[in-house]
Amino acid sequence: MDQYIGYTRDLLLETLAIPGCGGDTRAIMERMRAEFASLGIEAIPTRKGALVGTLPGRSEGGGRMVAAHVDTLGAMVKAIKPNGRLRLSPIGGFAWQAFEGENAIVSAHGGKSYEGTLLPDKASIHIFSDEVRESPRTEDSMELRLDAEARSAADVEALGIRVGDFVNFEAKPRLAGDGYVKARYLDDKACVAILFAAIKRYRDTGSLPARRTHFYLSNYEEIGHGISLLPEGVEEFLALDIGTVGEGHTSDERCATIVAKDSRTPYDFGFRRRLVELAERNGVDYRVDVHYRYGSDASLAAMAGFEVNFACIGMGVDATHHYERTHLDGLANTLKLLLAYLDS
Repeated sequence: MDQYIGYTRDLLLETLAIPGCGGDTRAIMERMRAEFASLGIEAIPTRKGALVGTLPGRSEGGGRMVAAHVDTLGAMVKAIKPNGRLRLSPIGGFAWQAFEGENAIVSAHGGKSYEGTLLPDKASIHIFSDEVRESPRTEDSMELRLDAEARSAADVEALGIRVGDFVNFEAKPRLAGDGYVKARYLDDKACVAILFAAIKRYRDTGSLPARRTHFYLSNYEEIGHGISLLPEGVEEFLALDIGTVGEGHTSDERCATIVAKDSRTPYDFGFRRRLVELAERNGVDYRVDVHYRYGSDASLAAMAGFEVNFACIGMGVDATHHYERTHLDGLANTLKLLLAYLDS
């Protein structure tokens, strides 16, 4: 198992360096297509730009789908201010305070890119005194300061920056002490890496999962419409997504979370109970949790009316949709549970 956790860690760190906020995941999807290919799997793109790779099973009945999402939080240029700063519109659900002071890249027309920093309109305490502490952080009070000669709207437009351009904030990945991993966008790139680690284990050992399994990389989950199709014959859908660590929750960074309910729906009880039994039988350190203000590709697919049984698992993550942190043990326990499910 250690070799697959090393692979998971390395792939996670690599993908965190590739920008891919919801709506513009082309670069990260190309990297994921290459990873599928390196494992001998042809990834079929959907019309919306997702990728689906498939492994045959020991039995072809009762197909399964496992999904993780590559899209992340980000922003889009909403307006160009007269002073050359940019107003942004958020992509995904986050508080502006989570990105205040963070560096970002604007993807401009013609393939150019420009760095900038997200700041409140009133950032300097020397100039604005207590207003800096007291001012709310909202879409209408935050601006992106460009690291370019841009002192007017005309200057910005001359750079090739337009309303509608995508903005990606730095992930800042770190391997911290005692096995911790911290970065923005562990949601859900950590689960993407776990998904590929499971495929790699089957390829390395020459074995097959129990059932035909489709591995779906979605690209609009943070916006709420990640899953757009269900391959023929799929009866069960397991989403890989984060467990939320914090007060009032049971999730732990070192453990796998089995989600019982999120803000949209309970997950199927029989499927959840089977995952619990697999965890206990295979020595997986796990927690069952109820999540607040949370949805996964599985619960959103259920709400959209897909006729499929659904569940969700993932490692515990602290400070979700902020500067997140998890632990290599959490990755290991989630991978172990995923493989136990696929083998069963």
